[in-house]
Amino acid sequence: MTSLSGKTALVTGASRGIGRASALALAKQGAQVLVHYSRGEKEADAVVAEIRAAGGNAQKVAANLRDADGPHMLAKRVRAVVGHRLDILVANAGISKSASIEETTIEDFDAMFAVNVRAPYFLVQQLLPVMCKGSSVVLLSSLAARAAVGTLPAYAATKGAVDTLVKHFASALGERGIRVNAVAPGVVETGMASFAKTDAGREATLGMQALKRVAQPDDIGGAVAFLASDAARWITGETLHVDGGSKL
Repeated sequence: MTSLSGKTALVTGASRGIGRASALALAKQGAQVLVHYSRGEKEADAVVAEIRAAGGNAQKVAANLRDADGPHMLAKRVRAVVGHRLDILVANAGISKSASIEETTIEDFDAMFAVNVRAPYFLVQQLLPVMCKGSSVVLLSSLAARAAVGTLPAYAATKGAVDTLVKHFASALGERGIRVNAVAPGVVETGMASFAKTDAGREATLGMQALKRVAQPDDIGGAVAFLASDAARWITGETLHVDGGSKL
């Protein structure tokens, strides 16, 4: 598939998990991919190497999105690579911490909002000058934004904010021909959902899903690539639930 041939894409948090799967899916369709990482440089190198080995074009780019100026620094580095055109932004980087209302600390709360909400907001702001008609923004939401799952009230609040941003960004940027959507996974077997690898976690996951298996990152990466592609050219302002029929 080469439906994204000639397109440039940035995927944040692309060194592992859903970000990695998204970067690989976009590259498979022909996009040049910037693989963002914060601390996982070796993992980012591996993603770049895998894309290049398959004949694709990729390079890594670093920035700490917890820092207030992290999105600005990342945008500056991205613009230095892509020049005057970025076709696809996948704001995947995110952090979570399981904690009750009583256990949640200010530090953890602020860190989750910094990475999950502030970073994508200001990345969009800073990259708008190089986005154009036909560009696509894909944010990462979560099942937790619409259903009480696990002990994740603060994390869920960040993803509820993402769902709200999708509507406002899509409305504001529609006149420029820029689409904005989100993908909302359910439980995915990644480092952020290690409980899904336990027997109890697997049983709980399958119990709330219509489809009886635990999702893999590739299941989500394909949906991200779809929303970024011309096949989704008439979709904007939507949050696509890619969760195996969770909490129906």
